[in-house]
Amino acid sequence: MKVLVTGTAGFIGSTLALKLLERGDEVIGIDNINDYYDVNLKLARLERVKQHDGFTEVKTDLENRDVIEATFKEHQPQRVVNLAAQAGVRYSIENPHAYIESNIIGFMNILQSCRETEVEHLVYASTSSVYGSHTNMPFSVETGVDHPMSLYAATKKSNELMAHTYSHLFNLPTTGLRFFTVYGPWGRPDMALFLFTRNILEGKPIDVFNYGKHKRDFTYVHDIVEGVIRTLDSVATPNADWDSSNPDPATSSAPYRIYNIGNNAPVDLEHYIDTLEKCLGKKAEKNLLPLQAGDVPDTYADVSKLIEDVGYKPDTSVEEGISNFVNWYREYYKV
Repeated sequence: MKVLVTGTAGFIGSTLALKLLERGDEVIGIDNINDYYDVNLKLARLERVKQHDGFTEVKTDLENRDVIEATFKEHQPQRVVNLAAQAGVRYSIENPHAYIESNIIGFMNILQSCRETEVEHLVYASTSSVYGSHTNMPFSVETGVDHPMSLYAATKKSNELMAHTYSHLFNLPTTGLRFFTVYGPWGRPDMALFLFTRNILEGKPIDVFNYGKHKRDFTYVHDIVEGVIRTLDSVATPNADWDSSNPDPATSSAPYRIYNIGNNAPVDLEHYIDTLEKCLGKKAEKNLLPLQAGDVPDTYADVSKLIEDVGYKPDTSVEEGISNFVNWYREYYKV
């Protein structure tokens, strides 16, 4: 297929683009390569992708409506995966406008271009952060999510609502994927595993929020990508049993679906750090801090709908995933 992927210099986007190219798909990759974090890391990820035939690079912001529309019209992608976004819960408190521009205006441009070029299926990244203040776990896609705790989460919930509108009005098949704490090789430097690894190796203390009492459904990046590909290949369809008097939030009478992609096995942050220490062969000095604004204490994904509809469940253990990340980190940074 011809697949347009946004965020191809990103952590998940570059890994997805490689998998699609390796199976013979043509990929049109969009990324603005901004400086939210280390540009050299983004360029290194992109270089791996560009080594494959069948990849076309487009450097632009999602907010640039003219370029987005022209790219869709020129390449006529059959399917689209939107992974580009302004990420991060804590950064959304400091720089809210960046989230509206990229995650709302940018996503609007993707939706409209999908409509105009009659794209077969749009798959887009949402987040476990949409569950906000919920404590009824595991988090189910059949549960309403109306109490976000950060603007980042609010923009991602907005994406789900916007997608449903296009599915309903224009019969555009859309699938939203709520990712749960993604980690692994080529990860983001602003995320915990990267920060912990760097500081431990440099002999610096690590900031451990909520005094280490977090539980997270840590999900390995290759498991995330496999879930994206499975759902991309399974075009969203209307739910024939959808009941407007008892509406299911994860489906619709329109071609619209929402899935969790998580490991379905929450891990204590303390165990996560302990596993990292063993892989590094070095103990961490911990700076214990209270829960940060916008963060939630625990996450836990119910993936029963993902299993039921596409036959897939993430299963990489944190022991294997962290070991793979440490090996990559040592090689990439020559540590």
